[in-house]
Amino acid sequence: MIRVGLADDQQLVRGGFRALLESEPGFDVVGEAGTGAAAVELVRRHRPDVLLMDIRMPDGDGLWATERITADPALAATRIVIVTTFELDEYVARAIRAGASGFLVKDTEPVELLRAVRVVAEGDALLSPGVTRRLLEQLSHGLATAPDAAPLAVLTAREREVLALVGSGLTNEEIGARLHLSPLTAKTHVSRVMSKLGARDRVQLVITAYDTGLVKPGP
Repeated sequence: MIRVGLADDQQLVRGGFRALLESEPGFDVVGEAGTGAAAVELVRRHRPDVLLMDIRMPDGDGLWATERITADPALAATRIVIVTTFELDEYVARAIRAGASGFLVKDTEPVELLRAVRVVAEGDALLSPGVTRRLLEQLSHGLATAPDAAPLAVLTAREREVLALVGSGLTNEEIGARLHLSPLTAKTHVSRVMSKLGARDRVQLVITAYDTGLVKPGP
């Protein structure tokens, strides 16, 4: 059973998400919040596996709430998915850097929302190659220092290749095909890289690939 929390200042939106999730087996909506502060309290009290988080809310917006949740080691098991009206804006990019595991637009098809919750609950990320590219471009606007390759010292040459491909938005299957590996072997490499770098999910690997200069934004 995947435990889900809903944070949105519009009750109608929360009700729609709740109705959809509870209509399918395997999901349990454990709480709702209409403000950023209430979202933080929801996670502290109910510890959902996944929190669907709106960006624009009163009393601490979704970015504020995401930063506080991800900064608390006791709440590390909760994965945050940003749900927004816009496909990608500066707030989403900042939320991803703060520790969110991906994002959805509010007009996402119901089947895709259900799939997304399952994917994030399993520790994967919601970043397609196109979205990854735009995310890196957004993050680049706020970069004040040159890339720092020091974190790569713990990785083997093969693991650096894998990290670069993750940073470009490739799936395990696509990484395997590119490096002539089985998807299972590619997944093992990704897991090892995640462990060595202390990354909570693939999104954090994308950010590391960018911060270290392995992946550079651009066309």
